[in-house]
Amino acid sequence: MYRNFAAAVSLFCLGTISAVAETVGTYQSSAGLLTVEKIAGPFDHPWAIAFLPEADTMLVTERPGTLRLVRDGVISAPVTGVPEVADWGQGGLLDVVPDPEFAANNLIYLSYAEPVGRHDARTSLLRARLVQGTGAARLEDAQILFQQHPALSTGRHFGSRVVFGDDGTLFLTTGDRGTSDLVQKMDNTIGKVIRIRRDGSIPADNPYVNDAAIPSEIWSVGHRNPQGAAKRPADGAYVTVSHGPRGGDEVNRPEAGKNYGWPEISYGTRYSGLPFLGGSARDGLEQPLFYWDPSIAPSGAAFYEGDLFPQWRGHLLVGALKFQLISRLEPTETGFREAERLFKDDFGRVRDVRVGPEGAIWFAVDDGEGYLYRVSPQNVRLSNLP
Repeated sequence: MYRNFAAAVSLFCLGTISAVAETVGTYQSSAGLLTVEKIAGPFDHPWAIAFLPEADTMLVTERPGTLRLVRDGVISAPVTGVPEVADWGQGGLLDVVPDPEFAANNLIYLSYAEPVGRHDARTSLLRARLVQGTGAARLEDAQILFQQHPALSTGRHFGSRVVFGDDGTLFLTTGDRGTSDLVQKMDNTIGKVIRIRRDGSIPADNPYVNDAAIPSEIWSVGHRNPQGAAKRPADGAYVTVSHGPRGGDEVNRPEAGKNYGWPEISYGTRYSGLPFLGGSARDGLEQPLFYWDPSIAPSGAAFYEGDLFPQWRGHLLVGALKFQLISRLEPTETGFREAERLFKDDFGRVRDVRVGPEGAIWFAVDDGEGYLYRVSPQNVRLSNLP
């Protein structure tokens, strides 16, 4: 079913939602006691959080097709002008990120499952200008920058995390759409990482710009379903976090023209229980920086570089859907190791993890009545939300 909830008529969608900020409790961690606050909600399956320059202001996507502004914990009416989405399976309105120069140009980028005809969908990326003022916020000057091809009828594995590189180019993950036999073929954008400029044009140093048989926006290949991606502020390293099959969720560092193996190799097993014919390693295919077995079903991810948790600087925080936790990965000489699991089974399916401008850790719980939570040290008082 295709829906655009920006135009839906319901009491929930027509009005703002009051702040619900409250302290949920304190939790033990390697950094001492943590205070967790429920800041805003409920949302209808929140998928992504994006902080804006204005204090205590963020954007939140809801998978059925709604984009919300949240100011001081108060949820706005739906932002108008959001594209129609294919709201089935894992599809819908997915990631949102502001332009690196948002304070000057008000541009944002939305990834989403775009409906094609009556039964197909594809991962697409849209850029638009966020206009605020009297009445509901709206999107103007919308431009589609990328459309995955081919469009497929499955409702699985859209990928869709958006990250800006230090040079201002944009990385977008695409999943295999549950059709793994297309991933190793180079005439399509299934199971690939995409790299484009902010206007949708192709960077001259992309690996396949001189090969007419290969889409020039492809950066790397061999990805199953990367629903997490992040850039390490310290050195600009770009990593993706991908769902494996039964076991073998992976953290990778996609580099130009490299192949990350799916479905030829995996540290997991097939759903039938059989191993992959290529095993877990093969010449010419890259190894992950870390993998989970059994699978935690990872999603949103962020590197921590704030001041509130100095002992965690440079660590990768990954939300988990299946195990309902945040996995803290510590860097090693060769990749990462899992150092800690936070909040297991305490809140629900963690869909996105972000580091706020004040250095707190924020996460969104994927549920029909999902909430945003903020994590800070017990002895630190942050901004006064209602």
